[in-house]
Amino acid sequence: MDKVSLVLEGGGMRAVYTAGVLEALMKHEIEIPHVIGVSAGACNGSSYVSKQIERNKKVNIDYIDRPEYLSFKNLVKTRSIFGWDFIFNTLPNELEPFDFDTFNRSEQTFTIVTTKLDTGEPFYFDKNLPKDDLLTVLKASSSIPLLAPPVVYKDQTYFDGGVADPIPVERSLAEGHKKHLIILTQNAGYQKTPMRFTRFARWSFRNHPAFLKTMLTRYQRYNQSLKKVEEMEANGEAFVIRPKMPIRVSRLEKNKDRLEALYNEGVKDMESDLNKVEKWLAQ
Repeated sequence: MDKVSLVLEGGGMRAVYTAGVLEALMKHEIEIPHVIGVSAGACNGSSYVSKQIERNKKVNIDYIDRPEYLSFKNLVKTRSIFGWDFIFNTLPNELEPFDFDTFNRSEQTFTIVTTKLDTGEPFYFDKNLPKDDLLTVLKASSSIPLLAPPVVYKDQTYFDGGVADPIPVERSLAEGHKKHLIILTQNAGYQKTPMRFTRFARWSFRNHPAFLKTMLTRYQRYNQSLKKVEEMEANGEAFVIRPKMPIRVSRLEKNKDRLEALYNEGVKDMESDLNKVEKWLAQ
């Protein structure tokens, strides 16, 4: 499996589906050598590399009703709808400790996708980061424009990786991987439409025209990536796992029942495809 890559789309709270898929992979000890993730996909992927089977479920569902996790009150107070200190400090360091030692010892490679504010281009980080820097870069990859401020890291400013590279299959190919297990968070047939609130976006990023252009054209790149995924799936280069029906979970979902149902759907879908995935990996 040396040239196999696990590609993880983001999608905010919809990525609890991915968390379920990854739980099944871990329980069956299927360790994909390379992981590349965007936004919530990167966060879920980090716990896959650290081999913490139920951590994603706890982090994404058990604490979701706490206002310091996700609330419009946060947006008013801190300009971020997500409570970054709670998510990237209290949770990984206190409540649901992240296993940095296992993560660092793992032979798996790990790529985190971000978007640079100055150029609007994707920027990719690998796993070889100090503890605090890893959490900062994961936060940057998850910082949704207009709902969270950018993240400054080493004098550069970053936003959510999904802005520039929402499904990073081309990057995975460029890194030399030949087979790709791709986890999507939308059902087959989904197509992204142009963003809303374009007037607000144009005003907010009037001093960053390159980034604004990337934001406004994101839907085009997303749909192009979906087309590429379909081509890869057709020729056996990719195995794709995605929700079978349109999902009722929003990017900012706080309903625990809906989140747990989508998580369990991810577990079930991976379990049902397990034999197919194992045969595909062995080819």
